[in-house]
Amino acid sequence: MYYVALSTPSAGPTPYRDVNMLLQDFLVRIQVILKEKLVGFYLYGSLSLGDFDPGSSDIDFLIVTTEELSGKVLDELRQMHSSIAMSKNPYAQRLEGSYISRAAMRRYDPDDACHPTIGVDWEFQVARHRSNWILERHIVRERGVIVWGPPPSSFIDPVSPHELRRAVYEALGNFWQQQLAGPASEWLRPRDYQAFAVLTMCRALYTLSRGDIVSKPAAAAWALQTLDTSWRPLIERALIWRYQHDNNDLTETLAFIRFALTLSRELYKL
Repeated sequence: MYYVALSTPSAGPTPYRDVNMLLQDFLVRIQVILKEKLVGFYLYGSLSLGDFDPGSSDIDFLIVTTEELSGKVLDELRQMHSSIAMSKNPYAQRLEGSYISRAAMRRYDPDDACHPTIGVDWEFQVARHRSNWILERHIVRERGVIVWGPPPSSFIDPVSPHELRRAVYEALGNFWQQQLAGPASEWLRPRDYQAFAVLTMCRALYTLSRGDIVSKPAAAAWALQTLDTSWRPLIERALIWRYQHDNNDLTETLAFIRFALTLSRELYKL
C-alpha cells in the first residue's frame, strides 16, 4: 500500500506537524524531478525506531530509484536540497539520507556502494556507503516508515542477526576506533555529541549481545541493567543531556568508547 502525502500535515506519516509539512514538500519535489524513476520514499532512524527528539534529531530518509542517478538529475536534486534548506521549516536543514537504486538496495555490496547522499554535516554528493548500511537496510525493511512506495520488504532481503553483529563490529573497529586518536575526538567536545556517542555505544553493545537493533533509549535501559554500575551516571546523563548542558563528559565518554571497543571483541567471538 502506498502512502500519499495529504493536505492535512497532522495526518502525515509522523506525529510531528512540521516534519510532515517538510516531507510533503519533499515528496512533491522528488516526484517532479525523478518522475518514473522514483520507486519509494522511506524514513528510518529515530523516526522509525520511536526515539525522535524534536529538538535535536535528524530526519533520516531513503529514496529508492529504478536506477543509479547521474548527470542532470543529480544537479536538479542538489538544487532542490539547497532550496529546501533555505525554507522556513524548522527541520529544513536536518535532512539526512541517500538515493539508492532498487538493485543496490537488495543487499549491501561494497563494490556497489557509491550513491548520492546528503547530511547535516555534508553537502549533497555521491559518496561511498559503508557497512553501516547493513544496519540501515534492516531498519528500513523491518521498521521503516513508508512515505510513498511499496513495502520495503519487497526489495530488501532479510538481514540476519550475524550480519547485524558483523556490521556493528566493523563500525566500532573502523570509525569509532579512530575517535580515540588525538584530533579525531575534537568533534566530541559538544555536549550533544558526547551523549550521541555514549548512547551509540549502548546500542552497539546491545546489537552485539542480542543480534537486533532497538532505539537508543531502549539500548540505554538494557545497558543500565547489564553493564558495570560504574557507567550508570554517564549513561543516565547521556539520556538527559538537553537539561545538563554544563556537564562535560569528554574524558569519560572516551573511556566508555574504549570500554565498548574492548567488550565488543569479546561479544563478537561468542
